[in-house]
Amino acid sequence: MPFDLKQFARVLTACALITFFFLPTEGIAQSHVVNPADLQKEIVKSTEVRQHNIQTVQQFLSSPMAEKAMKSAKVDPVQVKNAVSSLSDEDLAQMASRADKAQADFAAGRLSDRDLIWIIVAVVALILIIVAVR
Repeated sequence: MPFDLKQFARVLTACALITFFFLPTEGIAQSHVVNPADLQKEIVKSTEVRQHNIQTVQQFLSSPMAEKAMKSAKVDPVQVKNAVSSLSDEDLAQMASRADKAQADFAAGRLSDRDLIWIIVAVVALILIIVAVR
């Protein structure tokens, strides 16, 4: 009885098709690598963190001293505040961290008015440069 390659290919194809059509696909289709509910929670958390960072930077830039520093540097405060929302999440987090640190240092007396003004001007310049590069 000689080995028939065509017959073997037909039997193998039939077995593959039977296996493919009769295996339950419900379990396969529903097993996700990431749970959609967990993904939704992470998206909401990321959005909340971004909003908090935007609010932190904008509050820092809305202080009377920041307004004064921007006017003396001849920078449009509205342009800077609008640019804040176009920063990437990473850049925004860094700006929020710097703003928090500067405010805390100023409140603790570790910074003078002049130092704070220089920090504000530097933050404003950095925001405008980042936005201009993109």
